[in-house]
Amino acid sequence: MLSDIPAQTDPRILVDFRTADDAGVYAWESGPALVQTVDFFTPIVDDPFTYGQIAAANALSDVYAMGGRPVTALAIAGFPDGVLDADTIGQVFRGGFDKLREAGVALLGGHTVRDPEVKFGYAVTGAIDPDRILTNAGAKAGDVLLLTKPLGTGILGTAIKFGRAPEALAAEAVRSMTTLNAAAAGVLTRFAPAVHACTDITGFGLVGHACEMAQASGVSIAIETAAVPRLTGILDLIEHNKPGGLASNRQFFTPSVASDPGVPVVLEDLCYDPQTSGGLLISVDERTAAAVQAALAAAGVSAPIVGTVVARGQRPIALRPGPQG
Repeated sequence: MLSDIPAQTDPRILVDFRTADDAGVYAWESGPALVQTVDFFTPIVDDPFTYGQIAAANALSDVYAMGGRPVTALAIAGFPDGVLDADTIGQVFRGGFDKLREAGVALLGGHTVRDPEVKFGYAVTGAIDPDRILTNAGAKAGDVLLLTKPLGTGILGTAIKFGRAPEALAAEAVRSMTTLNAAAAGVLTRFAPAVHACTDITGFGLVGHACEMAQASGVSIAIETAAVPRLTGILDLIEHNKPGGLASNRQFFTPSVASDPGVPVVLEDLCYDPQTSGGLLISVDERTAAAVQAALAAAGVSAPIVGTVVARGQRPIALRPGPQG
C-alpha cells in the first residue's frame, strides 16, 4: 500500500517503511536517534488485564527488535458503546501500564475512540544509537538464525476463542506473550557487530518475517522446521484451530517458499502461524552464535538455532525437515 509514496529525501531518516523493518529511525542533530513504532490489535485472551499486558509487550517489541530502548508511550484504544463496563476497560489500561512500568517506559497519554470492535495498543518512542541499529537488512550468508520464543500463539488464540485450549497450554502461551523482549535485546547490543540482523515475529509468522529479512538482505534463509521451538502440545491443536491469518500468510508468502517434501504439514502451518508478542529472530555470525546463546541463557532467554542464512537462491525461504529438537 505504501509502494506509491514518493521516495523521501530527508537525510535524517535512517530507517523507514521501505525495508519492512519493525520501526522507523530518525536522527537528531546530536546524541541518540529516535526510534518509533505503533501497534494495536483485538483481544487474544479473555482476561482484560492480561490483554493489556500482551498489547504493551507486543508494541514495545518493535523497539527492542531494532536495538533501541523504549522511553515513552501513547495508548491507542477503541471500545464499543455500552458493551464493556468501566472496570473492564480500566483493567485493559492497567494491564498495559503494568508492562510499561516493568520496561521503564513513561505513559504520556493516548487517544480512545468508539469502535464496534475492541482494539488496544500503543505508539512507542525510544532512543537508539545510530551506529548500532539492528535492522532486518544485514543478514549475511553463513550466519545462523536464533529464535527467542516458541511459536503457536495464533493457533492457541483460535483454540481459546472456541473453548478448545488446554488450561496449561493457555497459561504457557500467556507467559510467553507477556514476557518482554528486553532481556534478549540487552544481550544483542553487547555482541554488535556480530549480530547482523534482527526482527520480531508477529502477524506474518516466522515464514513472513524471515522472508522480509531475506529480501531486505539479498540472501536466502533455510529454516529447519523440526528445530523451531513451539508451545507444548500445540501441534495437536493445529488441524481444527487454524486462524485466518495463517491461511492469509500461506497465500501471500507461498510463492517465496521452497518447502521440502519431507516437512510435515503441521510444521509448515506452524511456520506460517501469525504470532502476537513473538520472539526475536536473530541473524548472527556463526563463530559468535554459541557465545550469544550462552549469554541469552544467562539472561533467562532460550534461543535455539532454527536455520541458516545462505547465498540468494531462486526463492527467499527454504523449509527443511531439520534435526529433531
